Amino acid sequence: MTRRGWLLFSAMSIIWGIPYLLIRVAVRHLDPGVLVLGRTGPAALLLIPLVIGRGQVGVLLKNLKWIAVFGVVEFGIPWYLMATAEKHITSSLTSLLVCAVPLFSVVVQRMRHANEQISLSRYVGLLVGALGVALLVGLDLKGGSITWIGCMMIICVGYTLGPIILATKLTHVPGSVVVAGATSVVAICWIPWSVTHWPAHISGETLSCVAVLSVVCTAGAFLVFFELIKEIGSTRSVVVTYVNTAIAVVLGIVGLGEPLTVGIAIGFPLVIVGSVFATRSSGTATLSDTELGGDSNLVINE
Repeated sequence: MTRRGWLLFSAMSIIWGIPYLLIRVAVRHLDPGVLVLGRTGPAALLLIPLVIGRGQVGVLLKNLKWIAVFGVVEFGIPWYLMATAEKHITSSLTSLLVCAVPLFSVVVQRMRHANEQISLSRYVGLLVGALGVALLVGLDLKGGSITWIGCMMIICVGYTLGPIILATKLTHVPGSVVVAGATSVVAICWIPWSVTHWPAHISGETLSCVAVLSVVCTAGAFLVFFELIKEIGSTRSVVVTYVNTAIAVVLGIVGLGEPLTVGIAIGFPLVIVGSVFATRSSGTATLSDTELGGDSNLVINE
């Protein structure tokens, strides 16, 4: 990997490692729906002028139906559920459960291509990763948390469906157009809810968290990730998922005082190892750019 590739990779690992901590802080004072608007609205306002400047409004409108569907399953529902879950479970556990998305992707790929041969190593990886998730859930399970862990599984489903939509319906649409349209649709949908749930007071700390989530972790992150994909390819870029999860866990423990539980200590390595084996290529790319929808690797992250 080139120096530029390492710099971009490192930047993305950090950018997508910090949202879990920021969400945890923001939802102390913000309704989850308001936070979704706060994350998507400013990002849309930043990206729409870019789309207009490139003369891509026609492309956006022509593909608005599937861009909207993508936005709902990738941003609209998952980000609300994640913010809600982080009111009840730690940011560390949240990030670790999201790390199971590559495992979901392998299962869906198998369902979509029943005749495709999957190597033994990928089956082993799937089982190891599933065991890791089971340990994360089982060892860290506390009263009432099963509901929020269930919400995280729904999020994983959404993050798995997003790339499928990109791969089957939006392969010809530039990534910036997809993200600009998706964030715009989601922001508009959450406006009525936010009006009735707007807090009486928003602290400077909360505003700072929302600003970083929207400008850096959404709008800026996608633009940086497009450059990373150009530099090292989408299949290799998926590894950023594992690195940003590790960063999220460290930030949760150090920044928020979250405990390093037995579930994290045992389950996290198994999830990482399982995901790497389950998604790695064998000779030819098993999770090819076409299968993942080109730039779609970016959507399995926070």
